[in-house]
Amino acid sequence: MTQPPLRKTHRVDTRPPFDCIALLLQGGGALGAYQAGVYEALAEAGLQPDWVAGISIGAINAALIAGNAPKERVAKLRQFWEEVTVVGGTGCGDSWFAPLLRGDATRTALNQISAFQAATFGAPGFFAPRLPGPWFYPPGMHQATSLYDTSSLLTTLERLVDFDRLNHDGMRLSVGAVNVRNGNFSYFDTTTHKIGPLHVMASGALPPGFPAVEIEGEFYWDGGLVSNTPLSWVVNNELRQDTLAFQVDLWNARGVFPRDLAEVMMRQKEIQYSSRTRANTDQFKRMQRLRCALGNLLSQLPPELRESDEAKLLGTVASHKVYNIVHLIYRTAKYEGHSKDYEFSRQSMEDHWRAGYYDAVRTLRHPEVLQRPTNLESVRTFDLGSDARD
Repeated sequence: MTQPPLRKTHRVDTRPPFDCIALLLQGGGALGAYQAGVYEALAEAGLQPDWVAGISIGAINAALIAGNAPKERVAKLRQFWEEVTVVGGTGCGDSWFAPLLRGDATRTALNQISAFQAATFGAPGFFAPRLPGPWFYPPGMHQATSLYDTSSLLTTLERLVDFDRLNHDGMRLSVGAVNVRNGNFSYFDTTTHKIGPLHVMASGALPPGFPAVEIEGEFYWDGGLVSNTPLSWVVNNELRQDTLAFQVDLWNARGVFPRDLAEVMMRQKEIQYSSRTRANTDQFKRMQRLRCALGNLLSQLPPELRESDEAKLLGTVASHKVYNIVHLIYRTAKYEGHSKDYEFSRQSMEDHWRAGYYDAVRTLRHPEVLQRPTNLESVRTFDLGSDARD
């Protein structure tokens, strides 16, 4: 079958034929700049999401998008990521050490220094070490439950996000968190909640580093403890719509067998936090095809059977909606190690942002990504950003 020619530009002249454009943002700490780069490319293309859902750092990026005017979103994302990263990573200016970054071994060492710096001193406007330390406080005190204080993130969110716009501008926002007391996974959604900075912080409250966040008498931790990917929340939502979903993942489920303990730790994180995205996508694809087949079958029943209680019950799960799920997955650079999610150097942030931008640009040059599937296909998936190198 002949493949359609690649588009010369990633810009889109008309809105794709879908009811909903969704942007799904996974958790991954410092890797979240990749998502900002993806959004910049989507914004340039004229593809503004109707619904943005995020977990952990994805929730923060989602709030920055939903809580600002379209023309200001990229600038606010850039402002956040520049504020929370450190120029040079080691406290030195970029011009001093930039030539050293060309070798993988040297870059690995510098990244490790930067990660150590973040672990020791925190990230400005994001988190800071709890002094004199959680062990100083008696059990039961809030300060005794985490290594870091995230009060600076509250200030940052209040300054960079317009929460009134976020709740009333029409773009749907969902952020996922886990109830500490009962272990239930919850989504705070602008269709059911008035979202504030604490909801966003709760989605990123990863223990034991960050403290639980109290909302209406309950305490919440990072949603990534249960599921680091909001795909199921969007595609299995009761309000089913023809959906073009950009699934931006920071952890790659596929990888090579590790050779040492450092690589074991990194591979463990990738498997744990990828949240079986591909498997969940495949499962949804099978289920949606069954829903579509069921809908076709019910439509062929004679009237007396179509009005039966059994047929009406089956009709509640039947669906003719179609989905394009576009995967954009960050591929780890050779020099990155298991600390890549808390390595907050400016250089790495720029690298991650650039990777997200160009992966999205390459993807959008494939015209089939924006074309509505047939009812027979029901669900199509794509992984074109990095030519599916893995």
